[in-house]
Amino acid sequence: MIQHMLAMLPHHEIAEPANGLNTDDLAKWLRQIFGPLFLVIVSIVAIFFLFTREITRFVQFIILAIGIGVIFYVPNIIETTAKAIAKALGVSIS
Repeated sequence: MIQHMLAMLPHHEIAEPANGLNTDDLAKWLRQIFGPLFLVIVSIVAIFFLFTREITRFVQFIILAIGIGVIFYVPNIIETTAKAIAKALGVSIS
């Protein structure tokens, strides 16, 4: 039955990609979409903390936002960090 269903599909629908899945442009697209959104949210929350004069929370929030921004904006930071941790633990990296 499955072979009969596959025979009914056009050839381009059952063909597999020859070069695999490429996600390089996906990461760039996500940065373009969520980058400005991240900055707007950080700005609104930071202004709220400044107007309510909660300086301690403001400083904590800015430090957290910088950490998240570095992870989000620096390309390959997660892969580089994971490889460094693996190398420090003595795991062979292929």
